[in-house]
Amino acid sequence: MNVKDFEYISDILKQRSGLVLNQDKSYLLESRLNPVARRWNLSGFDELIQKLRTSSDERLLVDITEAMTTNESFFFRDQKPFDQFRDLVLPQLLEKRAATKSIRIWSAACSSGQEPYSLAMLLDEAKAKLMGWKIEIVATDLSNEILQKAKDGVYTQFEVQRGLPINFLMKHFTQDGDRWQISQDIRRMVTFKPFNLLSSPAGLGRFDVIFCRNVLIYFDQPTKSKVLSGMSGIMQDDGFLYLGGAETVLGISDDFKLIPGQRGVYGLTRNM
Repeated sequence: MNVKDFEYISDILKQRSGLVLNQDKSYLLESRLNPVARRWNLSGFDELIQKLRTSSDERLLVDITEAMTTNESFFFRDQKPFDQFRDLVLPQLLEKRAATKSIRIWSAACSSGQEPYSLAMLLDEAKAKLMGWKIEIVATDLSNEILQKAKDGVYTQFEVQRGLPINFLMKHFTQDGDRWQISQDIRRMVTFKPFNLLSSPAGLGRFDVIFCRNVLIYFDQPTKSKVLSGMSGIMQDDGFLYLGGAETVLGISDDFKLIPGQRGVYGLTRNM
């Protein structure tokens, strides 16, 4: 792959998704885009670039963007954030939202659905305390293809073995050969929507909790700042923002501050 082709496709991806690729990620471009080329009956990456340069076919641009922005996900990833949600966040929300009996959660860049479904299963465990409450989990992703997989809620044996407690597997999943489908009750708790994090999130409504984990690492500083600014505008004053363990708001946003003693969980500066 020559430098000009790399820069050309990298610019497209940044404009459409915010994804920033360094030259050392050229192998990732080829490995993910060669299957796209085959689907379009093209010989490989070089012919794919040539077609893009001559036609700018929107369907091809969508396929390329989705192929590059679909990231790995698994149930109860890193575990600690979900323990914090169960032991710290949910008890506070039960107290603070006692009058409205309503909780809204946003799982941003949800990929194939494991994160929002993990939250749904935790909330199902607390359903005795949540009787009469309106609980809404909104899960978004740029890729329509991955959102369809998430809606279907069907996972391989390998996927359900990664982080999912065996008791949750037995309780909430039905096996069909080497595939497992999550129960309809849990699927109903999550609303999946296509959404580009480069867009304003105002139309999604306001949220008590936002999960945006392991997403900002793919963006440059201005894009990170823009995304966080948008999220601060739709988060309740006493809400919670989750970022990935390797992510921070330092030097990026003054809207959020780390909640003391809680790694990866942030509150709004205006409420602290």
